Amino acid sequence: MPPHCDTMDGPVVRAARLAIDRKNVNLVLPWIQKESEGELENAFKKTLQMRSFGNSTAEFADHWFYETAVRLHREGEGASFSGLKPAGLDTGPVIPLAERALETGNAKEVVDFLSNLVAKEVEKRFYGAISKKDFDINDVDAARQYVQGMLQFLLFSHHLYKYVTTWDHGKKVKPS
Repeated sequence: MPPHCDTMDGPVVRAARLAIDRKNVNLVLPWIQKESEGELENAFKKTLQMRSFGNSTAEFADHWFYETAVRLHREGEGASFSGLKPAGLDTGPVIPLAERALETGNAKEVVDFLSNLVAKEVEKRFYGAISKKDFDINDVDAARQYVQGMLQFLLFSHHLYKYVTTWDHGKKVKPS
């Protein structure tokens, strides 16, 4: 996934900020696994205590809490954590569309974008293969070029299908 959950403007840090502002850890708990709740709740209590010592201490405590929340979130995904990333990183074209869909309650933009992208990529590989199909049987290099193009088309299609039917945020599911 492009930079997102581990950035200073990502959803986990936004939830952690809101939790601190409202003094309610429940606003960030959904981002971590249940088995990590105790660790995050302990960090939250310490953060609120440290904030009472002044601005620089509050800033340090907040940042530490953001890091703790993101680290625990990433652990729950089975992903590594290498520190918080700055705000404003490029998340690619689909994350903003997906976030807007969640805000508006309408996924049409995401569906259209992904459908068009998949169609273009499948067609690119298909036409790359089909353009090499009519080779001279005695031209082994041309035959190899066709086989490579054909395999790119078949394998791309297969892997895309497998990904779409079996991926659920890192959890394997059976195809329907």
